[in-house]
Amino acid sequence: MLFQLYGDQSMMQLLGFVLVFCGLILMNEIGRRTKVGGVCVFIVIPIILTVYFIAATLGYKSGAAWAQTNQTVLYMNGWFHYAKLYAADIGCVGFMMIKYGWGIGKKDWFKPWPFIIVAINILIAVGSDIESAVNGFNAGGMAGGWWFSSENVWLYGGWWNVVNAIAGVLNIFCMTGWWGIYSSKKKDDMLWPDMTFWFIIAYDVWNFEYTYCNLPTHTWYCGVALLLAPTFANAFWNKGGWIQNRANTLAIWCMFAQVFPLFQITSPFSTLPSLYAGAVEHGITAIDMTKFKTVQELTAAGITANPTAQGVVAILALAANVICLGVIFKRAKALHKNPYKFEIFAGTKDFEEAMARR
Repeated sequence: MLFQLYGDQSMMQLLGFVLVFCGLILMNEIGRRTKVGGVCVFIVIPIILTVYFIAATLGYKSGAAWAQTNQTVLYMNGWFHYAKLYAADIGCVGFMMIKYGWGIGKKDWFKPWPFIIVAINILIAVGSDIESAVNGFNAGGMAGGWWFSSENVWLYGGWWNVVNAIAGVLNIFCMTGWWGIYSSKKKDDMLWPDMTFWFIIAYDVWNFEYTYCNLPTHTWYCGVALLLAPTFANAFWNKGGWIQNRANTLAIWCMFAQVFPLFQITSPFSTLPSLYAGAVEHGITAIDMTKFKTVQELTAAGITANPTAQGVVAILALAANVICLGVIFKRAKALHKNPYKFEIFAGTKDFEEAMARR
């Protein structure tokens, strides 16, 4: 079992999932359908939040009373969260430039921008995986071990992080047709038709494992609801727009989680993975775990490590990306095309449905 969804809080945990999933889809629709919506969600709000982040951090360092209990500073002040938020939002702005033809967005040389920004986001996650692996090896040798992150979260690093980091690097090479970027007829979407279900599945499995290993107290939301929202939209009404939807929902979630981190780490919505064996039985939520400062305290509270699921999903992530690359190279060879310069999924159902919206 991946998550500890049982006990008195299970219905509230499921409700929290539905709220996040539906909220992300709604905010994505607001941000993608009009220029005003896009500017408000991905430019105006991030500027306001930047002022807030700086004020909260400086206030905390200067000893200001109001900042000492600030949620963002206490629970989301690590480098990764800010890097992910701004990398995702910069991607969203760049995607708007392409679909609306703003400035360099209408230049042919700017078309690989979606590939570049996605690759950067993947590499940020790969770096985080390697960090967790190194800390895990230092704590417990090759079998892995507990380590306390800068966000006050107990992580269990090990070989699964290395395997998933390799899957992440491979996932970068699963993006094909870098120049095959278009604007939809209604100008509401940036389309990448060559990004078909082969890549989407490989990415989703890899990214889920990334969050499962490195953001375990958040992954019920950022590793499941957040990944399903753009995949759901791509499957039912926004074919070819997955990468835009992914960037939009990621930026939206990062902004929300940065300001309201307690939503996902306190009752009634806190949902822990199976890694923290014994947590639910002892009434421990994600925020309770921030109080344990040593492994001994963690053990004394009745929590033991169960990284089995981390290892299994890491292998699945690697396999999914190897299979995706195999399909890509097989089609590229058959078509005698460079899979990165040219679109190689032309003629497939996903590709043609996306191109019909061009």
